Amino acid sequence: MAKAATDANFEEEVINSQKPVLVDFWAEWCGPCRQLSPILDEISSELGDKIDVVKVNIDENPETPTSYGVRGIPTLLIFKGGKVVSTKVGALPKSALVNWINEEA
Repeated sequence: MAKAATDANFEEEVINSQKPVLVDFWAEWCGPCRQLSPILDEISSELGDKIDVVKVNIDENPETPTSYGVRGIPTLLIFKGGKVVSTKVGALPKSALVNWINEEA
């Protein structure tokens, strides 16, 4: 299951993580975000030893997405060592997400 992160704990959950982290910037009203949610939960279960999956609700936590230049959602960022190493915007099929994670994480 993907974890929820907030503006308050983003540094702890993502920046300071020992593992790579896939961050999903999303909102309740976003259809593609809702499509992506169960896929990210599956990926979190299947690849949890390799990567953490964290979701940030942009309506409840506006500071973090703004600081990373998020303009459209869903926006997915992979962080390694506290830095963004890759970005995808839009809902992707599970196979494409897994391939992306395997390349970047």
